[in-house]
Amino acid sequence: MLVHRKLCYYPYATSHGLDAKKHAISELEHEISRTRQEIIRNKEELSRLVRRLPKEEIEKDYSLKDWNGHDVKLSKLFGKSNDLILVHNMGRQCPYCTLWADGFNGLVKHLEDRTSFVVVSPDTPKIQKEFAKSRGWKFKMLSGHGNSFIKDMGFEKPKRGFMPGVSVFRKEKDGRIFRVAVDQFGP
Repeated sequence: MLVHRKLCYYPYATSHGLDAKKHAISELEHEISRTRQEIIRNKEELSRLVRRLPKEEIEKDYSLKDWNGHDVKLSKLFGKSNDLILVHNMGRQCPYCTLWADGFNGLVKHLEDRTSFVVVSPDTPKIQKEFAKSRGWKFKMLSGHGNSFIKDMGFEKPKRGFMPGVSVFRKEKDGRIFRVAVDQFGP
């Protein structure tokens, strides 16, 4: 900021000094651009590698709890769709998960035109219901509290606890369920 003020407010700042600053900024902008391009190439390579992963059959028909404490089987979450996007949310303890979930209200109708969508957290159904209502969330939520679903899907780690992410499931015509995509995300 001081350099900026000196260049802006002091008439004796030479054009040579200004040109040197512009050149340094231009070099930095080029380096930023090269780094962005490298990140894009790395993301494309990562996507290519992820697509090569085999789909994972989910042999257990897990039960999750709705807000009334009733069991809801994984196989029933698909509704009329063959695909299910399931977001692994860390629950009310995580401000980032809350931020992302706030945005789902605007997306859920568009997603549900193409697939089924549900958010699962480790909170009890009671806590989940109260928190969702306080946030104005309109999407389907289920609790993984008290069962192994979150851990079995890889979103509960021994030393780190619960992790946020997404699993995409596909139900075949014969009723078998496969996880066809999975990713963790964070702040």
